[in-house]
Amino acid sequence: MAYCSRCNRSFNSWPAYHQHLADSPNHWECFRCQQDFESRLGLKEHYVQSPRHHYCQYCNIHFDTSSELQDHYEYEHAYCSSCHKVFKNELGLHEHNRQSHADVYCVLCKKLFQTPSNLQSHLNSSTHRPKDTICPFNGCGLGFINKSALILHLESGSCRSGVNRRVVDNWVRANDRSNVITNPARLITAGERANVKFIATEQSWNGQAYECVLCHTEFRALMDLNRHLDSPRHQEKVYRCPLDTCRKHFVSLSALCQHIESERCGVMKFRAVRDVMDNLLSGVARITL
Repeated sequence: MAYCSRCNRSFNSWPAYHQHLADSPNHWECFRCQQDFESRLGLKEHYVQSPRHHYCQYCNIHFDTSSELQDHYEYEHAYCSSCHKVFKNELGLHEHNRQSHADVYCVLCKKLFQTPSNLQSHLNSSTHRPKDTICPFNGCGLGFINKSALILHLESGSCRSGVNRRVVDNWVRANDRSNVITNPARLITAGERANVKFIATEQSWNGQAYECVLCHTEFRALMDLNRHLDSPRHQEKVYRCPLDTCRKHFVSLSALCQHIESERCGVMKFRAVRDVMDNLLSGVARITL
């Protein structure tokens, strides 16, 4: 004979007892774990806390796996996957991100980034910065978000003025007489190759692809190989960060500008460095072809 101590009732058979558990408001049973709770709230807390259950308490839905529950949270709820927290609405999630993930969260875009540097790159992009750095050459007038973007525009050869990377490099070599941003030791060998243009022909075909004789990288099209040869890939790293504690070297002036603007080494904290860079970059407008 089965007996329910909670209800002080006896049953003639076990099936009758289990039917009692299912029907009685005094019993809330988890059949998977074979645990009986005194209230619906107790059973719900069990579902939430037990590792054997993948349960959304907001929708009262059970899932087969934890990954399915995770996907449900991300698609159906205001959910922070980093903290594993569900919020009442998007405003609650936004406030949480603003306070707890400020180093990787863009408040205006309501977007999380993986690292602080990724966030900084986003904040420095055209999404948040106006294109108020104007190309100084006549007939162009394009705007850019910063000086490094302007220099990259010139180095790429896309400016209507005809200025390209070789013109910019030659101008900097001639005007950086104190070697603030150039390495004189590397300028010697770089100067010998400054005006050398590598051009690949059909003879670069190795039977399977067009091969660079300098680094042996292979390309499907001859045009791609020539674009590779015309890039700074095989040029000497003549540019260097002017900060003594950094002195990192770069192939192009735009790469150096990007490094300085990123403030990774703190070089922009020094006014003398800013003045030198501003004078050099503003002088680029005086380039003549």
